Amino acid sequence: MLLLRIVGALVVIGIGAGIVAYLFTGEKRYLALSGRLTKYALVFALVVLALMFLERVIAL
Repeated sequence: MLLLRIVGALVVIGIGAGIVAYLFTGEKRYLALSGRLTKYALVFALVVLALMFLERVIAL
């Protein structure tokens, strides 16, 4: 669980840095980077939650 929190914090920092870089430079690639990070983080979170759900179902 600690590893998931660290990864989550790093993702939030990365997304925020991409948005701030876009606001300062105006280059769309930083905004696209933030979008990709968000998309992959959501997919990763859904996979982890699905595995946790399956663990609970199998344990019953």
